[in-house]
Order: sequence, then structure tokens, then C-alpha cells
Amino acid sequence: MNASEILTACCKDSLLLSTFALRHETEQNGISEAVIRNRFDRMLTVMETSAAEARQNPVRSVSGLTGGDAFLYEQYRSASLLGETVSLAVACALSCSEINASMGKIVACPTAGSCGIVPAAVLAVSSSKGLDREKQINALLCAGLVGQIIGEHACLAGAQGGCQAECGSASAMAAAAVVELLGGSPEQSFDAAAIAIKNSLGLVCDPVAGLVEIPCIKRNVGGVVNALSAADLALAGIHSRIPFDDTVDALNRVGRQLPTSLRETAMGGLATTAAGIQLAEQIKQ
Repeated sequence: MNASEILTACCKDSLLLSTFALRHETEQNGISEAVIRNRFDRMLTVMETSAAEARQNPVRSVSGLTGGDAFLYEQYRSASLLGETVSLAVACALSCSEINASMGKIVACPTAGSCGIVPAAVLAVSSSKGLDREKQINALLCAGLVGQIIGEHACLAGAQGGCQAECGSASAMAAAAVVELLGGSPEQSFDAAAIAIKNSLGLVCDPVAGLVEIPCIKRNVGGVVNALSAADLALAGIHSRIPFDDTVDALNRVGRQLPTSLRETAMGGLATTAAGIQLAEQIKQ
């Protein structure tokens, strides 16, 4: 299953991506639509909690390396250069990622290391536009479909494809979800997802001390801003010159070409800077 085939099916039957995803899941696994929507509703509840918790009260990671930034940024938001929607998305992305680092409950979408991007995009846009829960669940269904395509034709793990496979994929999922959330077409959702992947292609995975904290938490911020800008372009009618399926193929090839040192081994990139090495030693002590 790829985006081209899905677009053909959606065009034929006038379907949204979320409707296609729901029907596909029902047919493949024999689960009722009501059960599937209930599962996504529970995931949305977890997302809401993780996106708010660290903004309201500072949390620290288990390692002690990170924490408190979501709370700090929330206090600053009224002066943000980014405006209400994007600044809220940034705060939510920080919160989800800090909850993950503190071993709290998150939704891995598609991974724990990229857990802040999809929730932040969907929740921030829904809050600013006053969109209801049903539309948010539809957006998550759309995001899941995009993630499934990437997982089938490329990869979602930093150890396999670098951070482009984690935060890049999450950005694509979030971008497509926001387009559907705001009434865009399936074609526009895939345009947004393609743009998001293009903007993060080649992103390496270089966690300091091998922990999903530095630079992962702040890369979730970059990922959600990327997603929102990609969605904005698509909603404006701007097309990706490289189709989504081709961008996924490129992601797969680039991931395979990345050296092992830049695929979650902490043997390259920021992990091997002087500061990165010092932080890793600090944890050992």
C-alpha cells in the first residue's frame, strides 16, 4: 500500500484519509470502527496529559540531564515570536518529550523519541481553531496511515534510518494530520507530508550518552514547527514537486547510506562533542 494507491481509492469513493484508514484497519484486522475510534480516543487522552503536565509543573529526566524547559517556555509564551498556535505547539512538544524522559506515559507516534510532534501539532491547532474531539481523532487516524506507509516502505527507527526516520516521519505524520484537521484534501495531506520529509531528510540520530534526551527533546520542537509550516504550504495550494512515495523512498535510501556512527549509537555527531562527552561522563559518575 502506498500513497498513490490510497489517493486513487480516496478519489474514487470521495474519502478522507482518516476514513480510508478506518476502513482499512477494519478490513485487515476485523475490528469494528467503534473499537478503533475508542482506542484512538484513549491515545488522545494520554497525549493531552503528556502535552500539559510538564508545562504546568517542572519535571526532570531520570538521568538528571534534562527537564524544566517546557515549564520555562510556557512562562515565556506570551512574548513568543511564533504566535499563539506555533508557540503552544512548541510548549506541547517539549512537555511530551520531557514526560518521556522522566519515564511518564506517552504515546509513541511513531517512536518515543519523536513522541511530542504529532500531539503538539494536533492539539495546538485544535485549541487555536476550536476543533472538536472527533476531528482530532480523525487527524490521528490520518497520521497513523502516513506512519504506516513510511514503516512499510522505509523505516521508523533511529537505529535503522537516523533521526529522519523518527522526527522526520513524525513531522510528516503531523503535517498530514493538520491538513486533514483543517479541511484539506488527501492530496494536500500527502503534499504536506512530502514537504515535511524533504525538510528533514538526512537528519542524523546522535543522542548524548545514548539517551533519548539531548538533542532529541529539542528536535521534537523543530519537528512540529516543520510540520506546521509544511501543512501551511499545502493548504495554500503549494504542491510538493517530489511525490510522497518518492520522498519515502529517498528517506529509506538516505537512512541506509548514513554511517553507523550517526544511527543512534552515540558514536558521532553531538554525542562526540566535548560537551557531549562531558555530559556522558557526568552520568557515569
